[in-house]
Amino acid sequence: MTENLNADPAELAKFSELAHRWWDLESEFRPLHEINPLRLEWIDGIAPISQRRVLDIGCGGGILADSMARKGAEVLGIDLAGKALKVAQLHALEAGTKGVKYREISAEALAAEQPGSFDVVTCMEMLEHVPQPASVIQACASLVKPGGWVFFSTINRNLKAFMLAIVGAEYVLGMLPRGTHEYAKLIRPSELAGYCRAAGLDLRHTRGLEHNPLTRRYWLSNDTSVNYMFATQKPGSQG
Repeated sequence: MTENLNADPAELAKFSELAHRWWDLESEFRPLHEINPLRLEWIDGIAPISQRRVLDIGCGGGILADSMARKGAEVLGIDLAGKALKVAQLHALEAGTKGVKYREISAEALAAEQPGSFDVVTCMEMLEHVPQPASVIQACASLVKPGGWVFFSTINRNLKAFMLAIVGAEYVLGMLPRGTHEYAKLIRPSELAGYCRAAGLDLRHTRGLEHNPLTRRYWLSNDTSVNYMFATQKPGSQG
């Protein structure tokens, strides 16, 4: 790793330690499995991914990447947590998932290597874990083809988000390991929109993700006060 790598070693260690539990549906990653169908349907509804080249940045154990490949996309998942990537690769072999590959490389390094190479780029639940989210967003803009789509999901920074996403989810309900999120690293929609504009991405759609902890039901809404997603597009047209 280089000195300038846009990654927090503590964050990488955190997810590497949990890597073996990534595909355990009753583990700390259960919420990711439960929201994945909603995320996948939303992405595919805006930018149909079948027969498209898709990049999943911060793919972890491959939950979203694997499901996109099963919808017919040619998927590359990248992450800097090596143990999680090995779990993703092993799962793809065991499940017989075709069309998905994984690499241990940063978004910035891949952008220098393969600019304008992907029809769709996804970066979900990752920006709040890196020191410089704007750098990742700029890399996303470089990696996607003109006319292509970039999707982000993250957590708002306000009192409600702090109470629900950190205190509630991590300390009261135990849905996530304590310390998964740091309040100061959370990103307001206005901030994310600013990063996207600076990178040359046009914001096309926003969506909130809500949750009832009693019924364990998740749904999409217009409420972006806690968990939210952006669909952005790079100007231009695909040939």
